[in-house]
Amino acid sequence: MSQPKRFVLCWLAGMIAGGMCWVPDTLAQSYPVKPIRMIVGYAPGGGTDVTARLIAQKISENLGQNMLVENRPGASGFMAIERVAPSPPDGYTLLMMTSNDTVLPALRPNLPIDLERDFAPVSLVTIGPLMLLVNPSVPARDVKELVALARAKRGQLNYGSPGIGTSPHLAGALFNLMAKVDLAHVPYKSSADSVVAAAVGDISTCFASVTAALPLLNSAKLRGLAVTSANRVSSVPSVPTLDESGLAGYDRSSWYGVLAPARTPNPVIERLNLELGKVLSTAEMREALVRQGLVPKTNTPAQFAAFIHTEITESGKLIKLTGARAD
Repeated sequence: MSQPKRFVLCWLAGMIAGGMCWVPDTLAQSYPVKPIRMIVGYAPGGGTDVTARLIAQKISENLGQNMLVENRPGASGFMAIERVAPSPPDGYTLLMMTSNDTVLPALRPNLPIDLERDFAPVSLVTIGPLMLLVNPSVPARDVKELVALARAKRGQLNYGSPGIGTSPHLAGALFNLMAKVDLAHVPYKSSADSVVAAAVGDISTCFASVTAALPLLNSAKLRGLAVTSANRVSSVPSVPTLDESGLAGYDRSSWYGVLAPARTPNPVIERLNLELGKVLSTAEMREALVRQGLVPKTNTPAQFAAFIHTEITESGKLIKLTGARAD
């Protein structure tokens, strides 16, 4: 090949390679140029929806483009997953993922979409500690007494949750495993239903969000024995963690995070991660989320990817242990 031709080919190759680097950078600098859609797999008014709307409002203000929340409830959140996965990987269609989503691979192994393969993690956004609640008729003032009672009356105590595969269900499964007890699982249609059932004495105990528990705690219709997070919750500082209560290492909470379709350019992912970090670090947002019983917590895309992998693995183990199957 002649020297001039070699020079031209090298020049073209350099231009193409340079262009491939330049396009994502330019995209990130100009992003967003149109409204962003945040897809939520649950009905309006729930914790996922409220969190998404709080974040969307502030990001809209910061970016100068609307972030619109779109509810796609159904199939335990899979309708939203199915909507986002095949969307263009440009950062304009996002998923508000929940901890419940990590159970889907174990409950529905034949799903056509893989959470790790088909999505690009952006960031964790909140942790939602749960609380172990008992009906006042249950003669247990703390976790140690509940464990002793459950062992003495094996098979006679139970716990409620919003359904198979939900965070409260798996929190109870982990409690059974670590405490070496056998509280029977009683699934309800919603978290509110399970909390009311515990309050009226239809079930012995339940695991529920701190926000859902507070009104019934304050009216003495339920007794809070412990929270499921690694640290105590600021709204109920006198309630110990399960770790403090004898189940060393117990840490199981609900959580929300943001995903984009796989192959979304890294500069766009990093821009979204940066903006989420800014929004969630403000005192106003932190106070708003704490009122919902949530703890703001962000991380890097790589850290969130590792977190999701761990959660899918651990959720799968718990589902296998319980023998639970999808409804």
